[in-house]
Amino acid sequence: SSGINAEYGGVMERKLLHAGHDHGHPHRELSDKEKKFIEEQVEWQKEHEGHDLMHAEMLLVLFGMLFLSQIILIVWKSKHVRSYNIVSLTGLWIIPVGMSIYHGYWRFVGVWLLFTLVTLYVIRLARCKPLGGKTPRLVYKWFQFTYNASYGFGICSYILMMCVLFGLHTLFTEDPEPVIDFCIVLFFYGGYFGVLGRDLSELCAEEMASTIGYYDKDSMSSRSLEDNICAVCGQSTNSADDATDPEPVYKLSCGHVFHDYCIRGWCIVGKKQTCPYCKEKVDLQRLFSAPWEKPHMLYGRLLDWIRYLIVWHPAIIMIAQAINDYLGLK
Repeated sequence: SSGINAEYGGVMERKLLHAGHDHGHPHRELSDKEKKFIEEQVEWQKEHEGHDLMHAEMLLVLFGMLFLSQIILIVWKSKHVRSYNIVSLTGLWIIPVGMSIYHGYWRFVGVWLLFTLVTLYVIRLARCKPLGGKTPRLVYKWFQFTYNASYGFGICSYILMMCVLFGLHTLFTEDPEPVIDFCIVLFFYGGYFGVLGRDLSELCAEEMASTIGYYDKDSMSSRSLEDNICAVCGQSTNSADDATDPEPVYKLSCGHVFHDYCIRGWCIVGKKQTCPYCKEKVDLQRLFSAPWEKPHMLYGRLLDWIRYLIVWHPAIIMIAQAINDYLGLK
């Protein structure tokens, strides 16, 4: 293959050197730009001469790391889920902003800083003991807002991308590139803050439910749940008791009743699929029976996949690159 590359490079060099000798101008001098292009092409061919085998080895290292990393992550998550979640959340929170600072993406850094400040305040409220009566609702509202905004950004980016594919962008601009760039930015912002918000909401949900006393992560709660109390927020489920907030309630198959808003936040935003009190599995298909609610479940699964793409995929690529450098593969 090195002989073929060398021959190809020589042929290309001769063709480019004689490119100016066309029929109309047999002795036309090449411009400086053309000469520079020729020199870059010849240099590139010489630099990559005989690298076919090396590139195949680098590809083998990458696929090997992807396969091995999946096994390690699955075993790690099944054996030590707490440490896995902590490392994933830390990487999710730090890696993107670190890369943005390095590359000078200050707009994202500003949005990240604003989100972080508000979220840290919400987390502080969720960890307070004793827990305020309105705190659970406030915490869920913030993370529900984050999730809905993420979902909206994802839908908008999809619609705009479809407009580009069908040529509808020409109604506003001839160049599709700015529209595509805007779609990518929307999807990244929606996906990133959607994943981060769900992970943080899960931690806050467990913390608040444990503080209220109706939820225990590892076993059944020792506190008895009254018939008219929501185990997620600890408030009454009787709408008549609060005429200013007549929120509908939802009864699970296990018989426990919750505010509709609370149980939806617990299952979709907080990523829980069990009853907050007795841990019986929640039938999400029955809970979200309306056709327009199905995409929320699918979008939640998409966010779980985006977490891997943001946190673990860059780490795997960096490890593979380090192995290639150690082996002298370039």
